[in-house]
Amino acid sequence: MAKSSRLHTHLKLKRAYLPAEASDGLRIFVERLWPRGVSKQAAAFDDWMKDLAPSTTLRKWFDHDPARWVEFIRRYRAELQPHAAELEQLRALARAQTVTLVYGSRDEVHNAAVALREVLLDPEAAD
Repeated sequence: MAKSSRLHTHLKLKRAYLPAEASDGLRIFVERLWPRGVSKQAAAFDDWMKDLAPSTTLRKWFDHDPARWVEFIRRYRAELQPHAAELEQLRALARAQTVTLVYGSRDEVHNAAVALREVLLDPEAAD
């Protein structure tokens, strides 16, 4: 299996409110704010990568507005530029094992984990 397709199949997304499963592999929470009502035990996060989450300013600007999605991703990519080493580390983990990016948002299409997965899968894209 090619490296890029291996990364694609090993990099999953899941809401923090869904139960953890063995098939999740390494569970990494990728938002700045802890999901409301979820205990640390129930969350079963292996890591919390706050530094890779969108800034508070960007998160508030986006406000889960799908009309701002394309611009949100563009701005988020810019915010992630100083974190190239952490992104590559995450890619390496996902090439070797299943990694699930966990998020708290109700919107399963427009959230930080979806945007981060897009960046990880296509680091050169310019949105």
